[in-house]
Amino acid sequence: MRSADAMTVLRVLLIVAVAYLIVARFNPLAITLIIAVAMLLDAVDGYFAVHEASGGKVGFSMYVNALAGNRKAHAMVKEYKAHMPKNARFGPRIDVAGDRAVEYILWITYTYVGVLPLFVVFIAVIRHSFVDAFMAAKGTSSKMKTRFAQKVYSSNIGRGGINVVKFLAFSYLSLMYVWGYPAIIGYALVAILLAYIVIRGAAEIYEAYA
Repeated sequence: MRSADAMTVLRVLLIVAVAYLIVARFNPLAITLIIAVAMLLDAVDGYFAVHEASGGKVGFSMYVNALAGNRKAHAMVKEYKAHMPKNARFGPRIDVAGDRAVEYILWITYTYVGVLPLFVVFIAVIRHSFVDAFMAAKGTSSKMKTRFAQKVYSSNIGRGGINVVKFLAFSYLSLMYVWGYPAIIGYALVAILLAYIVIRGAAEIYEAYA
């Protein structure tokens, strides 16, 4: 198994553990820490994928510079991604599968404990199901060509923003459930997250039709 894929499996297992800790009303600070580690692994697996595809030529500092917007580093990373060996091209799909598993586990867990209404899960599942189908026919999100999709979805700001919102929303919901933090803040964060993923989904569908 590639290191990148191993990171994806690990973050899914961490979120499964988080689900049980939430149901058991474990310390929300510990839950928040594990969620943070799992989300950081999402960035780490991208580094491992490019590092291995380049034969070690892309180091961590170069990868970070590429994420930070350095044009030269970004061009090199993009070039190595484009020439990944055939057995590595399942990576983007496995990464997306990991993203979906992580998100669904958390949505379902918070619905199960009564923190969220069922329709929230429906929105997430319907959005991801249709968008993933469109993108499977088009390619992967890393190959987006239209300016709208690049800015909203595949840009570093777009990717970083959704991860920050996910972290804040899912972490706060554990504080809300276990320690009784104000629900209005949790629901506001969930509303922002849902709006974010719907807008990004629209960008993906636009890309598929473009």
